[in-house]
Amino acid sequence: MQNNGFDPKSCVPTNVANNGSLASAILPKQIEALNPYKEKLHIVNGLHGKHTSATHSAFFGALGGYRGSNGVPPSASTIDYELSKILPETLLPHLCIGMDALENMTTKPTVANLSASGAGQTIPMYSNPNHLYQLLYGSISSGEVRSQYEADSSTLELVESLAVSKARGLSASEKERYSKFTRGLGDINNLRGKLENASDQLAQFAPEIDERYQNPEFETDWHDTLLDLGISALKSGTTSVLTVGSGRGDIFGSWKGLGVEVQGHKLGHMPQAGNPIWDRIRQYNMRMLIKIMEELESVPEGSGTMMDNTLIVYTSNNADRQHTNGANWPVMLLGNCGGAFKTGRFTQLDGTRPINALYTSILKTAGVNTERFNMSETMAGHYDSGTGPIKAIIA
Repeated sequence: MQNNGFDPKSCVPTNVANNGSLASAILPKQIEALNPYKEKLHIVNGLHGKHTSATHSAFFGALGGYRGSNGVPPSASTIDYELSKILPETLLPHLCIGMDALENMTTKPTVANLSASGAGQTIPMYSNPNHLYQLLYGSISSGEVRSQYEADSSTLELVESLAVSKARGLSASEKERYSKFTRGLGDINNLRGKLENASDQLAQFAPEIDERYQNPEFETDWHDTLLDLGISALKSGTTSVLTVGSGRGDIFGSWKGLGVEVQGHKLGHMPQAGNPIWDRIRQYNMRMLIKIMEELESVPEGSGTMMDNTLIVYTSNNADRQHTNGANWPVMLLGNCGGAFKTGRFTQLDGTRPINALYTSILKTAGVNTERFNMSETMAGHYDSGTGPIKAIIA
């Protein structure tokens, strides 16, 4: 999810009718790197998120399909978490990584702006690749990484033990609130234990640690290493659901490594289409998407590859632009997820179906029999002209 909006002029082909094949489509400059992958691509324009109050960002509402704004807690779980519950169990059900300016990722290595496991239950994004590497591969590392991993493990176990013991003198209501904290510590320690037990499986997928981890020159060094770690988690089977927040779901973000000196909110006040600054950012995003596809294509799975059974969703956390009303929310889908989705297509919708309908479509193909995602009948009466999945994208 790229912040500051996704201008439809950046992705809508200029020579394709409202609904048609991408075979002879002329892709806009910002996504032209996807030309060799058009048979795997489906560009969808005309969904909306007017009910999410997107403005600067819909925050949790972008993946939840409900009202979201700065400081507003999630009112329900988000689509990525829901998928992690449905898909076969993995060591780490859901991994969320966030990319930002280097100073932001350093001072705040985790933030929670996009994903949630329920009302008021946020899921953090990892932004420091050293921390994420240690979590995933610390148990199979050596030297300083291994020493730090062991020290952290001992500390976390001690903190959990102390936290549990301190709960004994609390009242019933206080214990309930406090148990959320102790359960969280228990979950972290259990995860670390599971990863240690799977060390032989993980070893073959661990990326090489290089200078970019400890001594990044630009924020894009950490962006790239975070992506490598996310891909490695998918390839190793550590997780089946990866959420990438470029700008970490807020108005921020920096790409000095691309020669872009403008940062954060100012980027949202620039036109995107035809803007050389946004050309660089979006083209960088496309290189990331291509890397994910190529890496997953290298892993055999069933009678094909891992990419054959994957769906990649590329969009923004605040619809088409900064200061948006959410009336148009462009989306690009890559991969058909085992033949469940149509590809090689451009689809123009009429603006009357919400992003919730896309999430309903994804859940439907994953085997969940639902007609709506996070939308009551009353809300749907105002914001959804139909029910169920979007027929134009389902195979």
